Amino acid sequence: MTLTPASQAIRPRPWQRSLTLALLAVAALLSAALLYSRLRNPQGLLGTAYSPGTGAPPLEGTGDNGQPLALSDFKGKAVAVFFGFLNCPNICPTTLAALERVRQTLPENQRQELISLLVTVDPKRDTPAELRTYVRYFSANARGLVIPASQLRDAAAAWGVGFEYSNVTAPDRYDVNHTTGVYLVDREGQRRVVWDYTQLNLTDRIASDVQTVLR
Repeated sequence: MTLTPASQAIRPRPWQRSLTLALLAVAALLSAALLYSRLRNPQGLLGTAYSPGTGAPPLEGTGDNGQPLALSDFKGKAVAVFFGFLNCPNICPTTLAALERVRQTLPENQRQELISLLVTVDPKRDTPAELRTYVRYFSANARGLVIPASQLRDAAAAWGVGFEYSNVTAPDRYDVNHTTGVYLVDREGQRRVVWDYTQLNLTDRIASDVQTVLR
């Protein structure tokens, strides 16, 4: 019987070496991704965190009281900004209701520090007065903003928001498809985090994000 030298018996086969290298590469990639996530989101916010110093793009138009209104008018408070419209069948009312649950979850002394701001993507149909009735149904701290149609698309794009009109059957009969994220702006006017619509049912986690941003 021929004996195999010990050095040959323990030599890894080519496929074993390839597998080991692949596993090491995956581990390194995961470690790098985790490190990047911690550096970008050191406070462990639920949503997707923005890099420090990311300013909120300007939003200016007519408020739900018929007077000029700008996002900068809310400096000193946290603002949950989202884009929607009054004829929205589900996303927009669900979002407003979810944000109010978050506000009610905050300690009483912080509840007035969170504003929900609905920016309409349907300025042709949504009037300031109608916006006021709509948003105040959900919260006394909710506000509505109408940006002129000529400025709206650029203003929305600056936030990474898109929208389009579809199923047009008449000048005032159509649907609006739009981005559904909610953007949290801090007291200094910095974008801190964006929540996906699917996260809005995580009331306690989102309230924790708000409290972190309010500190």
